[in-house]
Amino acid sequence: MRDQETYVPLSDDEIDATTGGFELSERQALRRVPGLSTELTDVTEVEYRQLRLERVVLVGVWTEGSQTDAENSLTELAALAETAGSQVLEGLIQRRHRPDPATYIGRGKVDDLGSMVLSSGADTVICDGELSPSQLRNLEQRTKVKVVDRTALILDIFAQHAKSKEGKAQVELAQLEYLLPRLRGWGEALSRQAGGSGSGAGGGVGLRGPGETKLEIDRRRIRIRISRLRREIKAMKTVRQTKRARRSRNAVPAVAIAGYTNAGKSSLLNRLTGAGVLVENALFATLDPTTRKTTAPDGRLYTLSDTVGFVRHLPHQIVEAFRSTLEEVAESDLVVHVVDGAHPDPEEQVRAVRKVLAEVGADRLPELLVVNKTDVADEETLLRLKRLWPDAVFASAHSGRGIGEVRAAIEQRLPSPAVEFRAVLPYDRGDLVARVHRQGEVLSTAHLPEGTLLHVRVGEALAAELTPYAAEEAPVAAHAR
Repeated sequence: MRDQETYVPLSDDEIDATTGGFELSERQALRRVPGLSTELTDVTEVEYRQLRLERVVLVGVWTEGSQTDAENSLTELAALAETAGSQVLEGLIQRRHRPDPATYIGRGKVDDLGSMVLSSGADTVICDGELSPSQLRNLEQRTKVKVVDRTALILDIFAQHAKSKEGKAQVELAQLEYLLPRLRGWGEALSRQAGGSGSGAGGGVGLRGPGETKLEIDRRRIRIRISRLRREIKAMKTVRQTKRARRSRNAVPAVAIAGYTNAGKSSLLNRLTGAGVLVENALFATLDPTTRKTTAPDGRLYTLSDTVGFVRHLPHQIVEAFRSTLEEVAESDLVVHVVDGAHPDPEEQVRAVRKVLAEVGADRLPELLVVNKTDVADEETLLRLKRLWPDAVFASAHSGRGIGEVRAAIEQRLPSPAVEFRAVLPYDRGDLVARVHRQGEVLSTAHLPEGTLLHVRVGEALAAELTPYAAEEAPVAAHAR
């Protein structure tokens, strides 16, 4: 079943209250009823696409690395396709120095691909890379089925999993920026307005012509929508920055859980905090960041944030649209980098994640590497990873094994308050004692007749509040651990 035309909505300023959001020619035209159209023989007539995958054939071009790397990439593409709701029938890889600029794969291989599509009954081809508009058009003309690239596939999965208002806005922005250069039409057959004054004969010398085409109208509407989405996301970013500033004022350390998609980040957050975040064995199950508070054994409060998963060749539209969310990682005090120990190529996962972290400025932060899924990983692989990453913590969020070590490693790396202080707090200042426990690190406690003697490390702001209650020993600066 072919996809339907996508209607690009008018902006509020363009809508006529008497006729609604359709122009005269659109209101008079026959409109397609979803679910009733049959297969098109000429796929160039599909002007706009809504991604709906069913039976697919995968195609990859192997330009660098080993054959195992190319096969792992195509295996990941198959997992992405299945997550989007499709059935993978076949997979092809071609060895080339670079993708063909016209058809992605070699022109002779396109005929082989067309034969495979015909024999398998596939209705979609998914390419393991981002295709140019001309490559998409040429492949569709040759294979007679819809062609989708890796970027469009990931955007579709994001659209399925976005739940919050911000997540939906970010995904829509990324989709529209991807769609804008790929809009296609039928040339003058899509003309909607006369040039010049709009009179029957045109507007006079130099003004006669087809006027603004349907394609141009839709491009304008998309640009208007993109501008509106950017304003909305900017406003949501301000709200998040306000919350983050409040946590900073209260000296609450922030820990971000980052990693490859489906590495077990949400499961680890649930184990550490009991957050109850949705856990699925699917790629990009988590798009909306979740932040939970937890307490260290010494009483210090800190936050743990689950973040969107990364993947190799993550579309730049996604990185840009989700930049405000990813900045949550860049503003944290520690990054807990979760790695899937059972994955065929965990080293490539780590490289892909660190590349995205560098794009948002989070590569300068302290990093704790946590190798997850050790209960199902191969023992030989785990031994190799222990030699490769001697400082990593090995655990299983599913079974709970090693979670205590993960918690201890996180708390050991939390930034310590900068000022060491001794104070005797009167017994009627229990609120201040509670704040010291919540925001600082209590080294020792003693109860005296005049109040509670605390030996603590606290931030400079809290140390200033404790100054009136200072003990005989003056405060000394302490280095962060």
